[in-house]
Amino acid sequence: MRKITFAALGLLVVLLAAACGSSNKESSPSTSAAAADSCATNQLNLVKSGTLTVGTDNPAYPPWFGGDPKAPWKISDPTSGKGYESAVAYAVAKQLGFSRAQVTWKYTPFNNSFAPGKKAFDVDINQISFTPQRARVVEFSDSYYDVNQAVVVNKGTKIASVTTPAGLKPFELGAQLGTTSYQYIKNEIKPSKQPSVFPSNAGAVQALKNKQIDGLVVDLPTAFYVTAVQVPNSKVLGQFPTQPGGEHFAMVLQKGNSLVTCVNKALTTLRDNGTLQNLQQQWLAKATGAPILK
Repeated sequence: MRKITFAALGLLVVLLAAACGSSNKESSPSTSAAAADSCATNQLNLVKSGTLTVGTDNPAYPPWFGGDPKAPWKISDPTSGKGYESAVAYAVAKQLGFSRAQVTWKYTPFNNSFAPGKKAFDVDINQISFTPQRARVVEFSDSYYDVNQAVVVNKGTKIASVTTPAGLKPFELGAQLGTTSYQYIKNEIKPSKQPSVFPSNAGAVQALKNKQIDGLVVDLPTAFYVTAVQVPNSKVLGQFPTQPGGEHFAMVLQKGNSLVTCVNKALTTLRDNGTLQNLQQQWLAKATGAPILK
């Protein structure tokens, strides 16, 4: 009788301890998860608390940006939400918990965006391609657009009949300084003439317009904008083949900023739910039909 009583008492103690342990386990995950959720809006590492600061260059060109320009913005207005990159920026911001009113835009020259040093933006979106060299001094998000380089030429010129990359070698090509377009000329096309380089894409476009260069190398959507708006009587000569795991545009962040993990989560959601594809169809669909140079 006494043994049964002690056994029963021991069992009761075990059950009570288990119950208490169970209660603690049920309450702790939500508490610890909330504490560990570094992607909660109020936990993000931001330049200004409660605001997502997005950098881009000025002018902001279609089809990446749209809307009527408002000072200080030229050509297009990044705050409009129109154009592919503006739309992607606001879609990412929404995933991070920001309203449109909580997004501000910061003029950042292209080459400054991926230069070493402290950044005045949280993320920069400006057709910036990932490269290992750039990634040494800044953080890159995952891809939000896979890139094809293309060549724009003036109609009726000798280069306008070229159909292969090898056929481009004798001609003088140009691109903006610091871009992967320039690197593509140097490393892939390898022309016999030294390629021309310009501080801005606007300068490169003007050189093509003035026929100071034979061809301009830019990403494909920009190539279509050049032919439609900037250089009369020009055409997209062709695009270069896409390579698996090849060139892609990514958002840029300050080196070491933990925000990149949250931006990547947002981009994964937007990719999985079809948002990125829909935005490409909406804003970049006209950038199709160019022959492939191969």
